Amino acid sequence: MSVVTDGASASGVGVARPRIEAPSKVTGHARYVADVPMPGLLHGRMVMSPFAHARIISIDRSEALAIPGVHAVLIWEDLPIKGGAGRAAEPLARDEVVFAGQPVALVLGETEAIAEDGVEGVLVDYEPLDEVVDLRAAIETSAPPARVGDSEDESDAEMHGAGGEGQSAVDEGALPVNVIDRKLFSGGEAERALAGSDAVVHGRFRVPWIHQGYLEPQVATAWPEPDGGLSLLSSTQAVFWVRQEISRLFELPLNSVRVRAGTFGGGFGAKLRLIEPLVASAALAAGRPVRVAFTRSEDFAAANPCPSLEFDLALGADADGRFTALTGRILIDCGAFPDSAPAALAGTRVGGPYHFDTWSIETVAVRTNRFGAGAYRGPTATQSTFAVESLVDELSAKLGVDPVTVRLRNAPETGAKRMDGIGWPPIGFRETLTAVAEHPLWAARADVAPGEGVGLALGMFPGAKQGAGAVCRMDADGGLTVVSGYVDMTGTDTTIATIAAEVFGISSEMVRVVAGDTSGAPQAGVSGGSMVTYCLGSAVAVAATDARQQVLKVAAQELEIDEADLEIVNAEVRPLGSPHKAISLAAIGAKVTGFGPYAPVEGHGSSVPPELAPSVAAALVRVRVDRDTGETQILEYVAAQDCGRAINPALVEGQMRGGAAQSVGIALYEDLAHDDAGQLVAGTFMSYALPREAECAAQNGLTWARGRTHPFRQPIGW
Repeated sequence: MSVVTDGASASGVGVARPRIEAPSKVTGHARYVADVPMPGLLHGRMVMSPFAHARIISIDRSEALAIPGVHAVLIWEDLPIKGGAGRAAEPLARDEVVFAGQPVALVLGETEAIAEDGVEGVLVDYEPLDEVVDLRAAIETSAPPARVGDSEDESDAEMHGAGGEGQSAVDEGALPVNVIDRKLFSGGEAERALAGSDAVVHGRFRVPWIHQGYLEPQVATAWPEPDGGLSLLSSTQAVFWVRQEISRLFELPLNSVRVRAGTFGGGFGAKLRLIEPLVASAALAAGRPVRVAFTRSEDFAAANPCPSLEFDLALGADADGRFTALTGRILIDCGAFPDSAPAALAGTRVGGPYHFDTWSIETVAVRTNRFGAGAYRGPTATQSTFAVESLVDELSAKLGVDPVTVRLRNAPETGAKRMDGIGWPPIGFRETLTAVAEHPLWAARADVAPGEGVGLALGMFPGAKQGAGAVCRMDADGGLTVVSGYVDMTGTDTTIATIAAEVFGISSEMVRVVAGDTSGAPQAGVSGGSMVTYCLGSAVAVAATDARQQVLKVAAQELEIDEADLEIVNAEVRPLGSPHKAISLAAIGAKVTGFGPYAPVEGHGSSVPPELAPSVAAALVRVRVDRDTGETQILEYVAAQDCGRAINPALVEGQMRGGAAQSVGIALYEDLAHDDAGQLVAGTFMSYALPREAECAAQNGLTWARGRTHPFRQPIGW
């Protein structure tokens, strides 16, 4: 692992450090949501539809309710939902099931075993309807509807960086029954430019449904409060977003809903308001605490995996390899509930990191009888990279121009228009691509053994941004407690502690990070979209600066020295050039938290980044393919990532290794396949193949490259 840093500091910036929570997790002491005891708890188990599409005729609950310990069997009519739209407003099927595995009823029992017995006692009478599973057949005018009843849908496109001015609706009259949305992203006269190109390549590409593969299945606990409010403990990536959704669904005052995130067992974009509406509904209906924890098979069947996409694209270039046009259509299989897969996302991703003179991309979001679509590590960016990079390689071969040269000739200039109409900010395109192009593996690509090959790909995720708040509070021992509302999903607490320490002037060991619940934490966005350090880091830096100034004021009074002449070194405040006249931070902490003339030290910070921060990644892989069997073996894997300043290189490396492993899975192993009747045929880890350590062993030469520094450094003068 080769790491490029801006130099280490006393606080730990640039130093590889273990994650703060690592000891509790690796020793088994961490307590996850399903481990937290709750007096009077009822356990929920779902009755799930065996049909991909059917009308619910009747539900007989009598046999289940006769089982001792079964408290209730809830159906949609029992849920106190009063508003909202999409899957959140229909946590149990109303009168029509639209995918195999959709929850139809929820059995509440005194134990999980009792609730499971109750599930067997619920009898549901269905009238099967025509299912829609094939994506291309679904958009035909003769296709049966994937949903007979009406449904309103919502999306979270902004969380993943969608937006811009370069999109418009496609006006072709009434849409086919299963087409939810159709958009056109265009710039210039693309068809004319394509016709005048020196070389044109075409391709059709499909990426299947992919499960996010997190360790901890979906789980949440909810309980009514004595004052009429509602509290939730959830494995979620967004506590404030969940609070807002629950308030809206049940028409509860926002301040009466309290959400706290539990120790997080992985999500990769999947844990966003999926399970909480069901659990909150049950707790309000039963008047008791309720927990629903998906089993692994339920998680495969009823969660929100990454949707399937199909690309029909054409790429043109002049004789030198400069792109003239990108045209085509993208079909997005949104499943039954397209909450997280709008057409806007794919239309802004398909161009990757490249500049195009002209483009015309139509995106079509389609409803089918599969589970609802969710997010997964840069939604639609990975799939788009596969399609476009394949065409770039074919175009390079057709022109006889080196594929690295072709890519470099199409690097965007700062300010040039992207395909979404937004100007390009500075990105690390050239630095990242050069890092892998200069690797010995690329230089020796022509000398590999028969049956082997070396491939190169370049990708980009635009990122996202949200406003964030933070508090830095000085404690009695002189240390800092950082309070935020973000969920630590990827080790960000460790990074935030390092930023606070750097700005305040202490070691990272003196900083504690606390994730508060929605009743007291500063406003926070979603832990996703590659934006937590980018957004929260700025707010923490501002808060730590505020706290530092307050401490220097106290020290100035104690030492009778102007605060401008003071510095914080080795956990002491001391005059510049006179270290013997110091006062310890512990002494100041005792003074500001006890009886005396000083107010508590509490720094506040809030910020929003001025622009998105796209990140470019490159991969170089040597593979061996058996032409008779198709068996593919990865022999070497080199990765480069433009991630800004490496606050903690260990976390950077961990993200790169994790992303590389997931790319191996998407490319070679993973497919949440359904049969023609919409039945999931890869619903366990026996049939759904994740890459194992052996498949990822080739990641022994990962290379990290830095392109630019994070904007949050600039306003505070690091």
